[in-house]
Amino acid sequence: MRKLLIGLLTVIFYFSAGAFPQKFLNTAMAQQKPIPPYAKFGTLAMEKTHEKYPNAKIIDYLHIGRLAGKQTSTEKFKLWLKDNSKEFGVFVNIEFNNETGKVSKITFKETWR
Repeated sequence: MRKLLIGLLTVIFYFSAGAFPQKFLNTAMAQQKPIPPYAKFGTLAMEKTHEKYPNAKIIDYLHIGRLAGKQTSTEKFKLWLKDNSKEFGVFVNIEFNNETGKVSKITFKETWR
């Protein structure tokens, strides 16, 4: 019983007194990632897709990339939707002015892949 008590006190000492090196403790640190520049357009793509397909649920989202031009650029997204038992994809392209960020055109194209 005495050995058990000594062992228990030793363990408590190491963990509470800081004698146990921190590098041996497995701690998780949360990192805050910066908000990507396409985030506001991704939100807009989901909102406009929901307006166009009000009965469908958006079940997946992919940012494909940006096509940069001199005056305008286009953010490209692929959303996967489920409407009752039917699933399908929608490519959403959002064209915007590089200087102002104002959206000039949003296009949708359905796909089965």
